[in-house]
Parts: sequence; structure tokens; C-alpha cells
Amino acid sequence: MTTQIQDVDHELIQAAADVARTRCRGDNHTMAAAARAGDGRIVTAVNAYHFTGGPCAELVLIGAAAAQGVYDLDTIVAVGDRDRGVVPPCGRCRQALLDYFPDLKVIVGEGDRVRTVLVTDLLPASYVWADHQIDAG
Repeated sequence: MTTQIQDVDHELIQAAADVARTRCRGDNHTMAAAARAGDGRIVTAVNAYHFTGGPCAELVLIGAAAAQGVYDLDTIVAVGDRDRGVVPPCGRCRQALLDYFPDLKVIVGEGDRVRTVLVTDLLPASYVWADHQIDAG
């Protein structure tokens, strides 16, 4: 059962769309992602396409956020270039997002059916890598 959260962060969608429109050029960068940090800041990134499986925009965003001192993301969205709109995260990104941010909200859907769901709903009955980390405390 998918938990839909009523509030869709349209400002976040617009931020990702702006990056997709202005920074995605050619075949190397075709997706943009934007995420809202716990303190309200918005972090953006683009994918780095490569035939060997370059990182998706969501994965690049995790690193970009850390480089800016952001370790608590609240909501994320990915948007395709050429006005393709919101694109849901792939399976690899779903797993990484779940592991890094188990309470993360993800914007998915198309057009007027855009909605926000919990990352756990995108990857039900999943393996959670963080559950197997040893607490050094």
C-alpha cells in the first residue's frame, strides 16, 4: 500500500525543471534532480551519463548535498530534459535513497497526477543496508 502525502513541493519540481532546462545539454546530462534539506535549502544536481553506467542525478545529488554539508534530505524529485517532466527514480537510486534517507519523500507521477510518496513505498520489503551497520558507540 502506497502512502501518498498530500503536499507536493512544486517549488522543488520547478527547481529541478530549471536545472534540466539550463544545464542538461546533449546526451551526457539528461536528468536533473532537486532535493529539499531539513533546513529548507534546495540542492540540485544532474546525471553523468556514461555507457558504463554513470550515476543518475539522484546519486550525484547525494554527493553534492554532502559536499555542501547537507546530510538530512526531506524530499527529492528528478526531472527529465526536453520538458519530459517528473521521472521516478530507478531501482538502484531507490535503494541508495532508502539507505541514506529512510524517511525521504519522493515526488513521482505525471502531469496533474504528481504526488509525493515515501521512499519505503517505492521499494517495499527491501533490504536496508543501514540496518546492518555496527554502531561503534
